[in-house]
Amino acid sequence: MALIRYRKGAVHLVKKFCNHFEEMLSAVILAVMVSIAFVNVVTRYFIVYPLAFTEEVTVSMFVWIVLLGTSAAFRKKSHLSMTFVYDFLPLSLKKLCFVISNVMCVFFFGLLTWLGSIQVLEEYELNVTSEALAIPTAFYSAGIPVFSALVILRILQSCYGAVRSGDYQ
Repeated sequence: MALIRYRKGAVHLVKKFCNHFEEMLSAVILAVMVSIAFVNVVTRYFIVYPLAFTEEVTVSMFVWIVLLGTSAAFRKKSHLSMTFVYDFLPLSLKKLCFVISNVMCVFFFGLLTWLGSIQVLEEYELNVTSEALAIPTAFYSAGIPVFSALVILRILQSCYGAVRSGDYQ
């Protein structure tokens, strides 16, 4: 009996982690960004010279947060949409618009995943390093294809849920 409760609890935790992965990772990244920016402000005030690496790290993490936020928006169906004309369309045209818009989104993020992967591979092969920290820039760029693929997954999950429920918003 206790084993069954343990399994249900573990499954619940895994589902919760999968359903809120973007928020959890974004919170960690944002905390790192705020900490780095705070340290930069303090050192600039007391030492007069800013830390060189802070901008490099925060800009890269900002790109990651944008893609994670995009993924979360697709998962929650809370992305920006202009539905003035769409609301007046018959159901058949709504379905068509729904399919076209989601295919375009998957295509765009698929292209971003592909091109981001090429960028990461080229940076890795050429041993490109960052200016301030001298670490491989492929590390910074890796978030683009990885999180773009996550966006595609969330788009497909959203489409699947919409088709099952018949709600094409």
